[in-house]
Amino acid sequence: MWLFVFFDLPTETKKDKRNASQFRGNLLKDGFSMMQYSVYVRHCASSESADVHEKRIHRLLPPLGKVSILRITDKQFGNILNFWGKAEVPKAPQPTQLELF
Repeated sequence: MWLFVFFDLPTETKKDKRNASQFRGNLLKDGFSMMQYSVYVRHCASSESADVHEKRIHRLLPPLGKVSILRITDKQFGNILNFWGKAEVPKAPQPTQLELF
């Protein structure tokens, strides 16, 4: 399962800029990777793990701005096409699954 966080945060004042920077920093500390400037993505091993990260994001929300969270499956994530210019960029390798014997 993958979590996407999309956000549009104000950056008009120094306080707004600090809040936006702290929010991005907190996403990185929580294991998210920047896909685009205001789009971050993280792999979660289970729905329960995704719940934990969603609750954490909810606690870290800045006072102003818009934040959206989207869950997609590994299969859906594998169908993403990424383009930089006209050339297709290879997909990022998927994390390995934990196997219990």
